[in-house]
Amino acid sequence: MVTFPRETDAYRAARNELLESERDLRRQLEAVASQRRQLPLGGEIAEDYRFHDMSGDEVRFSQLFAGGRDTLIVYNYMYGPQMAQPCVMCTSILDGLDGEAPHVQQRVNFAVVAKSPGERIHQFAQGRGWRYLPLYSSHGTTYNHDYHGEDEKGAQMPMLNVFARRDGRIHHFYGTELLYAGSEAGQDGRHVDLIWPLWNLFDLTPDGRGTDWYPRLSYR
Repeated sequence: MVTFPRETDAYRAARNELLESERDLRRQLEAVASQRRQLPLGGEIAEDYRFHDMSGDEVRFSQLFAGGRDTLIVYNYMYGPQMAQPCVMCTSILDGLDGEAPHVQQRVNFAVVAKSPGERIHQFAQGRGWRYLPLYSSHGTTYNHDYHGEDEKGAQMPMLNVFARRDGRIHHFYGTELLYAGSEAGQDGRHVDLIWPLWNLFDLTPDGRGTDWYPRLSYR
């Protein structure tokens, strides 16, 4: 049994009770992941969307499947053409994913798509110091709207979708729909928490996530 210097019996008893809950949570996470993997294929993509990379070159959606990998993760970055600056929450997520991107792409294809024109995305990414994120502009397409990264009024939404290629056809496989499922009392959407370590770190602390702190683009 693990113990720490000068801990009390009361602390150890409470910690062991929490440990059982943590084990239950781990089992539940594994069970949900297994259930997710067993989803049948969703519908074929609405069209072979024409994106643009940060060099301005056109890239078809089908071309995002590379290296013989048949799975594609697409994160919808909330940075629309009418927004003065991108979403600070999405930016926090992408700050972390920039370093993870080379690891992710050893297993699956990965893309970050924003509705702003490519030059705006490129300039912001350079200022942020991002090096590895595979960024694309979906400006002029209906991709964001079709896959729930944009509402009827054009507001951008933080959606993550997974696509699978089978027999040359591309199907939707999974989307983070918790945002649209409604929240229980005391809960928020938390639909992309699994890719956002920031809040999980705070969950390990005495004060937790708190209610009055959110990421910012700059702390200077």
